[in-house]
Amino acid sequence: MKKKVYVKSYGCQMNAYDAERMADVLAPQGFVETDSAEDADLIVLNTCHIREKAAEKVYSELGRLRVMKDERRLEGRDTTIVVAGCVAQAEGGEILRRASAVDLVVGPQSYHNLPALLEKARGARVVDTEFPVEDKFDHLPAPSRDKIRSRGVSAFLTIQEGCDKFCTFCVVPYTRGAEVSRPVHKILAEAERLAAAGVREFTVIGQNVNAWHGEGLDGRTWSLGRLLHRLAEVPGIARLRYTTSHPRDMDDELIAAHRDLPALMPYLHLPVQSGSDAVLAAMNRKHTGDDYRRIIERTRAARPDIALSSDFIVGFPGETDADFADTLRLVRETGFASAYSFKYSPRPGTPAAEMAAQVPEDVKSERLAVLQQALEDDRQKFNRAAVGRVFDVLVERKGRRAGQMAGKSPWLQAVQFDDERVAIGDIVSVEITETGTNSLFGRKVGVPSAMQRPPSTGANAA
Repeated sequence: MKKKVYVKSYGCQMNAYDAERMADVLAPQGFVETDSAEDADLIVLNTCHIREKAAEKVYSELGRLRVMKDERRLEGRDTTIVVAGCVAQAEGGEILRRASAVDLVVGPQSYHNLPALLEKARGARVVDTEFPVEDKFDHLPAPSRDKIRSRGVSAFLTIQEGCDKFCTFCVVPYTRGAEVSRPVHKILAEAERLAAAGVREFTVIGQNVNAWHGEGLDGRTWSLGRLLHRLAEVPGIARLRYTTSHPRDMDDELIAAHRDLPALMPYLHLPVQSGSDAVLAAMNRKHTGDDYRRIIERTRAARPDIALSSDFIVGFPGETDADFADTLRLVRETGFASAYSFKYSPRPGTPAAEMAAQVPEDVKSERLAVLQQALEDDRQKFNRAAVGRVFDVLVERKGRRAGQMAGKSPWLQAVQFDDERVAIGDIVSVEITETGTNSLFGRKVGVPSAMQRPPSTGANAA
């Protein structure tokens, strides 16, 4: 009888990628994935430490799992609980102290050692939060073709980890380590394996993905713009995206790729965090509001139809009403198709947590509500502008209703339309007829061309 593993991932796209790779590491050990913790012999919580509530959610979940583990023990069933990811890296010993049910704590750079660590944890509780010398990607087994296909026609592809920016609010440099760029030949090997199994869209990811500068096929250092051109040549790949970026690393070659590379989708997630120069300086962002505006202006000149997304933090220590007004002004001037916004959350060990002039919670909440309304108004305006337009949709899955298919627009909007004759992995022309709260609805007006259909590998089957 096979053992079952349940992996629950919190937070960013990097964590989603890591969660899949943890399952790949465990598959040769006889573990099959399950969608239910109640069915699992091994439970892995892949955690995020960016905000306080994210960490507290983990401890709350561990409390629930402790009860379940105790009940199973009375039934003669063993359950192993692992905490992985950034909370594990930051609070390894504290997790063991606060959560008696946890058997193993492993950081995001060490999960390739999961089989050996689980064996070790049979004798005693284990914490492994070291930054190993070896490259974990060299030790991660390739997922099977069927496993890749089961994960869909869009895939994350990690090319970079860690961050050297040291924003004063952020724990990433402490939990993920220094910036490391994977070499091109290793990225391409993974990309080609994914594409051969039916993947049609890559989102290349990293904590600071546009800081990627890896060893190229010619032995020279390549930039992200050049890498994207090479990835577009992988057979079967129709679309490319990248996230998450830093304004300081938007170089000329990357902006030119938005102009010159048809496979690079017209969507850019570029976190600004604040529109106030004083707050940006306190955050150690090393760019100003006008620097950000100039980057957007240059990118829009290169790709006029590009849609923008960003991250915002309100209530950073010392933020005044005038500072917040600067953020709202940047939002009004820029026009974002999508955005993520949060109240500042002090993270232990970061410089901002020790700063004076912490903003009261009620002020943070009020500012967040105002900002989110402005961002939502822009999002809905952007979506309404799609009505009457025809654009290509990558079909990713069947819809909720019979005969309905669902996919993504070039601008990362969810699109649903009725026509079950198309296949998952097709790219079809859809006329948008109406908008919903979070989706666009339309009708198919174009049959997939030979260029828009996936290779005849059978990997596009539903």
